[in-house]
Amino acid sequence: MSQAPLVLVDGSSYLYRAFHALPPLTTSTGMPTGAVKGVLNMLKSLRKQYPDSPFAVVFDAKGPTFRDELFAEYKANRPSMPDELRVQVEPLHASVRALGLPLLCVEGVEADDVIGTLARSSAAAQRPVVISTGDKDMAQLVDGHITLVNTMTGSTLDVDGVKEKFGVGPELIIDYLALMGDKVDNIPGVPGVGEKTALGLLTGVGGGLDVLYASLDKVPELPIRGAKGLPAKLQEHREQAYLSYQLATIKTDVALDVDIEALHPGEPDREALIVLYRQLEFKNWLDDLLREAKGAGDSPAAEAVEAAPVHYETVLEQAAFDAWLKKLQAAELIAFDTETTSLDAQQAQVVGVSFAVKEGEAAYVPLAHSYMGVPAQLDRDAVLKALKPILEDPAKAKVGQHAKYDMNVLANASTPIAVQGVAFDTMLESYVLDSTATRHDMDSLALKYLGHSTIRFEDIAGKGAKQLTFDQIALEQAGPYAAEDADVTLRLHNALWQKLQAIPTLAKVLREIEMPLVPVLARIERNGALVDAKLLGLQSRELGEKMVELERKAFELAGEEFNLGSPKQLGAILYEKLGLPVLSKTATGQPSTAEAVLADLAEQDFELPKVIMQYRSLSKLKSTYTDRLPEQINPRTGRIHTSYHQAVAATGRLSSSDPNLQNIPIRTAEGRRIRQAFVAPKGYKLVAADYSQIELRIMAHLAKDEGLLDAFRHDRDVHRATAAEVFGLPLEEVSAEQRRRAKAINFGLIYGMSAFGLAKQIGVERKEAQAYIDRYFAHYPGVLAYMERTRVQAAEQGFVETLFGRRLYLPEIASKNQAMRKAAERTAINAPMQGTAADIMKRAMVTVDNWLQDSGADARVILQVHDELVLEVREDLVEAVSAKLRELMGAAANLDVPLIVEAGSGSNWDEAH
Repeated sequence: MSQAPLVLVDGSSYLYRAFHALPPLTTSTGMPTGAVKGVLNMLKSLRKQYPDSPFAVVFDAKGPTFRDELFAEYKANRPSMPDELRVQVEPLHASVRALGLPLLCVEGVEADDVIGTLARSSAAAQRPVVISTGDKDMAQLVDGHITLVNTMTGSTLDVDGVKEKFGVGPELIIDYLALMGDKVDNIPGVPGVGEKTALGLLTGVGGGLDVLYASLDKVPELPIRGAKGLPAKLQEHREQAYLSYQLATIKTDVALDVDIEALHPGEPDREALIVLYRQLEFKNWLDDLLREAKGAGDSPAAEAVEAAPVHYETVLEQAAFDAWLKKLQAAELIAFDTETTSLDAQQAQVVGVSFAVKEGEAAYVPLAHSYMGVPAQLDRDAVLKALKPILEDPAKAKVGQHAKYDMNVLANASTPIAVQGVAFDTMLESYVLDSTATRHDMDSLALKYLGHSTIRFEDIAGKGAKQLTFDQIALEQAGPYAAEDADVTLRLHNALWQKLQAIPTLAKVLREIEMPLVPVLARIERNGALVDAKLLGLQSRELGEKMVELERKAFELAGEEFNLGSPKQLGAILYEKLGLPVLSKTATGQPSTAEAVLADLAEQDFELPKVIMQYRSLSKLKSTYTDRLPEQINPRTGRIHTSYHQAVAATGRLSSSDPNLQNIPIRTAEGRRIRQAFVAPKGYKLVAADYSQIELRIMAHLAKDEGLLDAFRHDRDVHRATAAEVFGLPLEEVSAEQRRRAKAINFGLIYGMSAFGLAKQIGVERKEAQAYIDRYFAHYPGVLAYMERTRVQAAEQGFVETLFGRRLYLPEIASKNQAMRKAAERTAINAPMQGTAADIMKRAMVTVDNWLQDSGADARVILQVHDELVLEVREDLVEAVSAKLRELMGAAANLDVPLIVEAGSGSNWDEAH
């Protein structure tokens, strides 16, 4: 049986390559971690490939090497290690050691020399060697026993592979490098000799430097460009060539006190890895380790996971339930959760409820498990009836994780419960604390803030098509899972609320904006919206017919039939057959057919990309809306019930799903037709109330620019006013085109648009667009001052705030990577405006909901989209409700300019807008 190969990893090579090749990654505190993760991923993969091999990860040691003594300028051209990479070296070394992998750093030599020495001594003993590297210099080591692998590209180099790649065998690689030099390492080589010339010289004379210098008389006859002048050049730089040979030669005789058999990896240090992965925020790896530790039971890591013992109870007897009722009645704060049959809150049936009133102690009350042999459970309606006074008591404080779901489930239950008194929601506590630090689901939060790996739903229900619903899960597994949900919710609240109280502005955002909104959104979701399924069916047919026409047109333009949905076939038509310019390539090197690329080609008046874009647009509308909406009508209510998400968009804006109502286009006829399918029931109208130019008004308030403030205070058309300023014209002489350009400037600057971006949008040269921007800032200096002030503040404190104190952290604002830093700066300028607009809308929704509940008016909010609220209002109340909406929404913030709300009504959403 052949020996397992010795695996030698060029750690320094991979560290640099991972840093430059992989997307940047940072922790929530801004610590760069991308290179660490990239190298560790590669090492883990390599260990799986060679499980029985001795293994060493070799890094360059600090300080000079013998090559610096040979040539003072060695590596002088190489820039110093970037700070974002430097801070990753120590965590990487610590992680490699904690994984149990032997790590070598030898002073006075480079990693290459250590690898070369180990490789040659192993090969001499007839043991195969695999060197994992991306460094071409290592090709000189390849022989019958030594192979190179590049895990980033998946390529392997043996002797034949080296010849194929470089044109010479491993025995001539040093000579090859010596002649052409190496800019990265500042190996001088022979001036004027590049790859082709070096290759021509070595193959032409049939040997290395010594043979070449003994055969200079043959060089002029070689088929090399400029061959006649080469002998003199080579003679002049002979000393430099031999110095380069020395510098490029990997030492294979370093004095190493290393026994190859001692390089077999040891067991990973789980406790050290848990600490490191927590610090580096490698959440999936941390979770895997914690779950392993839990299973091990006797390891210190497992004890760290479960710092305190837990007592979870599955309640099947009335006496036990009565005892828990007393605990709930006496508790200052109740953590509660429901287990159900579905993720759709409007269709889910209650299977059980769980509670916790102190950390480590929780109960699950099963109510509707239905598998064969399930023990007798308490009566569902009797339990819900007993819980109803507690859950409906507004003075009894409660905490949930994504409590809106549980509120809707209980509101729809066979014994309906209108939950009140939800004072905290751990999802929202995490979101307000730092919207971008983590996902805000329970598993992620428990891992991040408690260092606890939860029981996953898949652990007890299985995966895929055979996954069980909760009512089919045995109580032995369901009980601990459900009780843990309540317990972890309470523990998370205690950890997160403490952090929020330390930042009073954030605690206020939670208490005054996010938590009051929860019951409002729950009510809007339950209200649902009425849609005309027949009209949608008709629109689907029409869209299908238009798509067939566009497909026919595309075939004519292409000169053949092809699959419009296939990027590969489309690419072949656009670039190979029609010869259109390749503007961008995919990660695999194929010419791109992405939306942005097609848009650029369409702008250059290429007809087929225009047709493809139209086709894709109609296809998306058809599949997402006209085909899908009728399927999403709830059979119980006959309405569509979207889900609103408070903890998704980083800036505070609401998003929606199933269906996503934020993405229905309003500027196209097809998009407006979809809105026509959202209809009012008989005797009612839809009223749409929309903030007018809210982000521009917030910009005027934040920037305190007198020109903008004046335009809004006097209710001028702000885009016309901007055009008048930028183009130096009286208001009445501004053309429609000039107003359009001014509008692009007004909105573009909010989103950090560059002169290049503006030029593209309005169809002018970049220089002209820059002149517009310069004139804009000259007339609105307050806006420029605000932008500069915001950039500085963001860089100093690492976050920006809305008017109401919501924060958006920007870990990349201090990045040395200019593109990342500029993107963070653009976000810093926009986030206070977008976030403030979101806060205003949320405050308005709470106020409007309070008024609707108190007044008893026959009106209900059915949709919230961007800066718009849509209500269903009894016909005779339309005027009064519209007036009240304008008043309440307009008073949701006290700005230096008026908040204008426009309200319209109609029998469908399009008419009302």
